[in-house]
Amino acid sequence: MSHPNATLTPITRLRLARLIVDHGWTYTAAAKMFMVAAPTAKKWATRYRDEGPGGMTDRSSRPHHSPTKTAPTLVRRIARLRWRHRLGPVQIAGRTGLPASTVHAVLVRCRINRLSRIDRVTGEPLRRYEHDHPGSLIHVDVTKFGNIPDGGGHRFVGRGQGKRNREATAKRTGRRNHRYEPRPGISYLHTVIDDHSRVAYAEICTDETSATAIGVLHRAVAWFAQHHVAVERVLSDNGSAYRSHAWHQACAELGITPKHTRPYRPQTNGKIERFHRTLADGWAYARFYTRDQQRRAALPGWLHFYNHHRPHSALGGHPPITRLTNLPEHHI
Repeated sequence: MSHPNATLTPITRLRLARLIVDHGWTYTAAAKMFMVAAPTAKKWATRYRDEGPGGMTDRSSRPHHSPTKTAPTLVRRIARLRWRHRLGPVQIAGRTGLPASTVHAVLVRCRINRLSRIDRVTGEPLRRYEHDHPGSLIHVDVTKFGNIPDGGGHRFVGRGQGKRNREATAKRTGRRNHRYEPRPGISYLHTVIDDHSRVAYAEICTDETSATAIGVLHRAVAWFAQHHVAVERVLSDNGSAYRSHAWHQACAELGITPKHTRPYRPQTNGKIERFHRTLADGWAYARFYTRDQQRRAALPGWLHFYNHHRPHSALGGHPPITRLTNLPEHHI
């Protein structure tokens, strides 16, 4: 495909062809003017005579016939061996009698050359999806992070100093388990992410009960409404909070259709699972926090960075907010 600054764009090809066909220029003279070869000028002039201006557009260089292309029956056999037995090109080549390079080319063409694209349980290719507009589906989930003791956790200060920090924090707060061991506690991070735009909303809570999840849902729906996004469906796992009657009643009151993932299949909710990993790398464990309150205070700023500035690989390197247009904070 030609780019806008190419020497011969469709418009320039038309000018070249018209000089030859309509004004009687020679191939050599026209080619010299446009700094191309004479056979190139002849090609576009001939196409203009036969097809008119419509013949100046780009065409695929793919051949009309490929006599040596692998037969469909062999392609299906290669794919079946890859799906069911997770074999590599060399092993498949030994069973089919084809060169390993041919097998690899077939796997690439079928987009199953990487085992990460094949479901480990079913052996079928991963089915990726994306809803066509913001609000069509939001994903909700809960991830947990251990609270940081005063002075920092063991990830940064080491296990010895981390243990002493936990003990000092327990003396200050009085939080211990039944064996009198320090108990820093757990932070429950309720996360919500839009399927189409990947715009995210998150809250740190003290539990993961249905009442807390419903409160987060109400606030998330209101937050999305401020960004001119109307939520239509919500996808969650099969946790007790999301299976409760209260959750379904809250969804009905908000006019949202609740949906659930397949049991024991977190891949169905893969977008938010991947967001949790990004959240952990970019916020929870990104730097040294001397206390848990410091990490909590950093969450809103990181969420703004994620939504408005962080390039997202699934969005062509653009931040999620770019898929929500005409917003007051779009360029902040």
